[in-house]
Amino acid sequence: MEEPPLPVPGEPLTGNPVAQSIQQFGQTTTPATESNLYCMTIIGQVEGHLVLPPQNKTTKYEHLIPQLVAAEQNSKIEGILIVLNTVGGDVEAGLAIAEMISSLTKPKVTLVLGGGHSIGVPIAVAGDKSFIAETATMTIHPIRLNGLVIGVPQTFEYLEKMQERVVRFVTSHSNITDEMFKELMFKTGELTRDIGTSVVGPDAVKYGLIDAIGGIGAALRELNMRIEERKRMIQGVALQ
Repeated sequence: MEEPPLPVPGEPLTGNPVAQSIQQFGQTTTPATESNLYCMTIIGQVEGHLVLPPQNKTTKYEHLIPQLVAAEQNSKIEGILIVLNTVGGDVEAGLAIAEMISSLTKPKVTLVLGGGHSIGVPIAVAGDKSFIAETATMTIHPIRLNGLVIGVPQTFEYLEKMQERVVRFVTSHSNITDEMFKELMFKTGELTRDIGTSVVGPDAVKYGLIDAIGGIGAALRELNMRIEERKRMIQGVALQ
């Protein structure tokens, strides 16, 4: 039996399902088993109100928010795993994603692999429990404005208010103190082209920013445990 031709990189997807699977997933077959968990990935740069250049790998917030709503409403989905490897991006878009995750009623666990920088920090702490890989890093720095900046006091007041929103969210959803987070945010001499701190996995746990060191196995164990706890709680309420 003749095998189908392999796809050529850069060419559009053909109608052959095997070729599509190789191009999209790097494998000839995709997992067919249904899961009670929903995995959401936040990778590259968080794209907000402005469309980024096509060479940038982005996560569009207008795609994530409907997915989170659908996961919350779907009775078959019992837990949500959020995997991050992001350089940051739009502040308001990142905060919107973080607020959505934190307001979900279903168990949710976040996992930082590689990096969870800038506005990725609020997203990383938005779950019920957060994990970070031992070699992953998180960059904490003040927010910045791109494009035209009007040099008036109101601009700096706006920046300060937006920065306080980020600080308030992170400190209320993690164990890091307001003073420590601001100290890391305004530290000088560590980042060559910026003010702030690059925090490695064990240090993120030490500061109270992330709950525990761990990978996908630890995150899934925690998520499944929380799903079972939620089931027992719902059953207990139903019996009363």
